[in-house]
Amino acid sequence: MEDATAQRTGGIAAGSTIRPGEAAHFGALAADWWDPKGSSAMLHRLNPVRLRFVRQAIDAHWGGDVRDRAPLAGKSALDVGCGAGLLAEPLARLGAEVTGVDAAPENVAAAAAHSEGSGLDIRYIAGEVAALDIGSFDLVTALEVIEHVADKPAFLRALAERLAPGGLMILSTPNRTPQSRLLMVGAAETIGLIPRGTHHWEDFVTPEELGGMLADLGLEPVERRGIAFSPARGLHLSSDCSLNYILSVRRS
Repeated sequence: MEDATAQRTGGIAAGSTIRPGEAAHFGALAADWWDPKGSSAMLHRLNPVRLRFVRQAIDAHWGGDVRDRAPLAGKSALDVGCGAGLLAEPLARLGAEVTGVDAAPENVAAAAAHSEGSGLDIRYIAGEVAALDIGSFDLVTALEVIEHVADKPAFLRALAERLAPGGLMILSTPNRTPQSRLLMVGAAETIGLIPRGTHHWEDFVTPEELGGMLADLGLEPVERRGIAFSPARGLHLSSDCSLNYILSVRRS
């Protein structure tokens, strides 16, 4: 355990939240990111569920019409830990001016190539979000990211600093429970649904821990939903947060 932790955390620069080992792990998957049957297949299954929550949160926060095809028109969005753009591209299609930031240059390259091929104008940047002079944004998202960073309070602070007045932040992450250890780290990685080494259960964050860190930054919860799994429904939004959860927050 200690050797594995040192391998993925070694070489962290002072003040950085990026774990080089984590960035390298995801960067190695970049070329395969958009293949729904490849190494990111689980993300492709998860993404529609996350997007359902994101759209509902956007409409609730800005009083939008569910029939509006571009509820983010005139607004800016920052997606941190953007990978190859699975969330950034839908946000652009919802009308936002989108910036995606990722620790892995390979992911940023894959994201830029895919968005260009899709006719979407998205700005992608590789690096540490806290070190980037990119201004503030109406919407800030970081989905399935905080469990991979070295300093979680510092990471959240960097996100909060980029949230514009009146803005909305959306986060998602696995919960640290026996269920997530069994299903997300044990079963899913063993049978190949998730690449081995993707998750480290001790880095998962409980809703109470995340809520406390957000409160320290002056951010208050708006809504929280679980992302659960059942054989009949697959992945779906639920009141059960034992496996994974997604939440929206705003300034108090």
